Amino acid sequence: MWILPLIGYLGLGLGFGFLTLAIASGLYYLSELVEEHTVIAKKLLTRLIYFVIGLQTLLLLVDGFPFMLSVLSIVSHVVYLGNMRRFPIVKLSDPLFITSCVLVLVNHYVWFSHFSNPALSAPRNRYDASNMPTFTEIASYFGLCVWLVPFALFVSLSASDNVLPTMGSEEPGGDGKNKRQGMVKVLVDNIRDGIGEIGRLAGWNRSERGF
Repeated sequence: MWILPLIGYLGLGLGFGFLTLAIASGLYYLSELVEEHTVIAKKLLTRLIYFVIGLQTLLLLVDGFPFMLSVLSIVSHVVYLGNMRRFPIVKLSDPLFITSCVLVLVNHYVWFSHFSNPALSAPRNRYDASNMPTFTEIASYFGLCVWLVPFALFVSLSASDNVLPTMGSEEPGGDGKNKRQGMVKVLVDNIRDGIGEIGRLAGWNRSERGF
C-alpha cells in the first residue's frame, strides 16, 4: 500500500495542527480572563500552590515518596509562590522568575528519572514489582504536582520587560491604552505576526487591485 500510509501521515499532521491551534486559542482566552479577574486568579493560584504542597507532603508521609525529591518539589512550589508577590506582573530578568523556570526543568528531570528506574529510588519507596505505579498514575502525578502550577503561572503572569514588539511602547503621560499583555498573548501574537509576515513575503496577501 502506498496511498493509505500517505493519508495517515496527512491526517496526523492536520490533527496535530488543529490540536496546536485549539491549545493556543484556549491559552489565549485564559490569559484574557486572568487580565480581567486578577484578584480572583491570584487567590486561586495561591490556594493551588498550597494544595500541591499538601499533596506532595501526603505522598511523602503516606506513600513513602523519596524524601529528597519531595523536599525539592515542596521548595520549588515555595519559590513559585514568591512570584505571586507582584502578581500578575513579572520581570523577565527577575532572579526569582529565572529560578522558577530552572526548577521546572529540574523537577521534570528528577521525577522522570525516578519513575523510569525505580531501583534508583530512596529506600523508603514502597513500590515493589507487584505494585508499580501505572502510566495513568504517573501521568496524573506529573500533571498535578510537576506541571500544573508552572503552567498556570505561565498563563497568568504578564511580562513587564518592555522588550517584546507586541507590547507597545510605554511613553510617559500616556492615555492608558498601553496595557500590559500576558506572556501567552505576547507569544501567540508574535507567532501570528510572524506567520503573517512570511505570508506577505511569499506573496500570499496580494492587494485588492485585481489582476
